[in-house]
Amino acid sequence: MPQVLAAEYTLNELMCVLAAREIKDGDVVFVGIGLPNLACNLARSTHAPNMTLIYESGAVGAIPERVPPSIGDPALVTGSLMVCSMQDVFQCFLQNGKIQVGFLGGAQVDKFGNINTTVVGSYENPKVRLPGSGGASEIAQHAQRLLIVTKLDKRAFPEKVDFITSVGKRVKKVITNMGILEPDKSGELCLTALYPGVTKEQVQDNLGWKLRIREPLAAVDLPHDNEIKLLREKLDPKRLHIK
Repeated sequence: MPQVLAAEYTLNELMCVLAAREIKDGDVVFVGIGLPNLACNLARSTHAPNMTLIYESGAVGAIPERVPPSIGDPALVTGSLMVCSMQDVFQCFLQNGKIQVGFLGGAQVDKFGNINTTVVGSYENPKVRLPGSGGASEIAQHAQRLLIVTKLDKRAFPEKVDFITSVGKRVKKVITNMGILEPDKSGELCLTALYPGVTKEQVQDNLGWKLRIREPLAAVDLPHDNEIKLLREKLDPKRLHIK
């Protein structure tokens, strides 16, 4: 499969492709909207046609023809295996151990993979009050492995989150637009792969803690022509998530 030259893809596209490759054929994946959803649909269109997408709104086995702007989009219902209540999604699938992969993101991610979607600042007198957990806390507790897909930014990656909404113990990888972070034996996230054209110093500049580096850094398999073509022409033609 021909690979795309570095000048012909963006780091956000690379992040999406690498996230998609984390999904195995046959995986049951609990996913929300945005970039993780785009990654899931890329995986389903390439190497994982038998994956099952489950959305918090109750769509099980969804096969959306477009990237949905919300979990209430009717595109998730058309052709799905089942539409059920949120209670059934959480009790029968998530808490019953049926979810192999859970995608999460948040306003803050700390060095142990803990996620904050509750407040910025103190809980009693916050600078910003965020939407809260939704189903994120349950996903963090019950999905077999967690993936975080987000852009690196020092404000978003403090050493310690202001509030732990979702515990990071099951986080397996943090896939960013600069490189990949994975927990070491202590649970602390360390750099395990670096993208072409990105330096270790750039990653460090966008983290709020002293970066640990696992040497040697892993090689990154660059995007293939068909993956970039699918992203740009079919899955995200308006470049809403990968620009």
